[in-house]
Amino acid sequence: MSDLYGRHRSVLPDWLALYYADPIEITHGEGRHVWDAAGNRYLDFFGGILTTMTAHALPEITKAVSEQAGRIVHSSTLYLNRPMVELAERIAQLSGIPDARVFFTTSGTEANDTALLLATTYRQSNQILAMRNSYHGRSFSAVGITGNKGWSPTSLSPLQTLYVHGGVRTRGPYAELGDADFIAACVEDLKDLLGHIRPPAALIAEPVQGVGGFTAPPDGLYAAFREVLQEQGILWIADEVQTGWGRTGEHFWGWQAHGQSGPPDILTFAKGIGNGMSIGGVVARADIMNCLDANSISTFGGTQITMAAGLANLIYLLEHDLQGNARRVGGLLIERLRAIGAQLPVVREVRGRGLMIGIELVKPGTDEANPQAASAVLEAAREAGLLLGKGGAHNTSALRIAPPLSLTVAEAEEGAAILDRALRSV
Repeated sequence: MSDLYGRHRSVLPDWLALYYADPIEITHGEGRHVWDAAGNRYLDFFGGILTTMTAHALPEITKAVSEQAGRIVHSSTLYLNRPMVELAERIAQLSGIPDARVFFTTSGTEANDTALLLATTYRQSNQILAMRNSYHGRSFSAVGITGNKGWSPTSLSPLQTLYVHGGVRTRGPYAELGDADFIAACVEDLKDLLGHIRPPAALIAEPVQGVGGFTAPPDGLYAAFREVLQEQGILWIADEVQTGWGRTGEHFWGWQAHGQSGPPDILTFAKGIGNGMSIGGVVARADIMNCLDANSISTFGGTQITMAAGLANLIYLLEHDLQGNARRVGGLLIERLRAIGAQLPVVREVRGRGLMIGIELVKPGTDEANPQAASAVLEAAREAGLLLGKGGAHNTSALRIAPPLSLTVAEAEEGAAILDRALRSV
């Protein structure tokens, strides 16, 4: 046991998860690579949980942070803040939400908390619809709408939450149906549920479930849901904490795969926009955002140094078409991984879009989750110089792949080759 690991265990919570039997300390990074304290170099296929969106140590971002730090780091929202206004203007325009207002937080959890506050206040209801296998954060209210028991340590909640079918395409009672019939069955289930309860405040949904193992419904499901919800004035909250900013390749926001009925009423974001800086936020129509009748501020949400980083990061992403790169390189990587998985009975499914890819592992010859294999692949990949994530509803039996969106074709091939050997080793 390393000295740092021992110190970690003696002073931090037992439930603060660490990867690897021998945890590593990452000391620095560059591009798509990071180094640990022992000098080992790794290709980073997880980006600090989908947070290093463009690249490690990107000069444009470090320059923006350094210059802003030399002026002022923080003043709170009680004063006018030029970088916050400039970033909010860009996000409002990109969101697709008409007459949009933006509120900045420090995390995705806090963003979802704020969205719940807005929706329940606007609708005067504490009932929330959420998806099975979902994850929305670690706070008391966010845990209360999380449909993944591995990340939900309590059933106590200030909200009454009802869970809806549809977030997982290949498991559950409708898995054997075709896409159109799957959507129709989920919609009928939603209609039946709404017929038995008072109208809830909102449905909150991740377009692609992140912690749930990068699972997703067929395109169009949430558009079909929204038609039903709108009949009763129920709001749609799109949790874009992991899917936003072009990561899925085909779309800038995950909701756009379900956009036939227009943008969501509320959109939450975080992770990638800061490229490692603590930025989250909420976008909503003005009437929803302005429904609160009490004063509020944010001490650290929208602070100047994080806004400078976010603005530089977003400009780089747009100017270098990293969404297009995610589509092109991600498409190649998914096909390569599917070809590998087709040869291995431990691989149940390779799924995802863009640079948001999940590999679900099972016990060969069965449909039973195989978390031991997932852990073994994680270790084998690290030994060979590749960092991955894991997740999923079934005891974290899915590998999660989400590298920086600037990943090159050569790096994708290198990572796929390491993954091939790691999967074969189990």
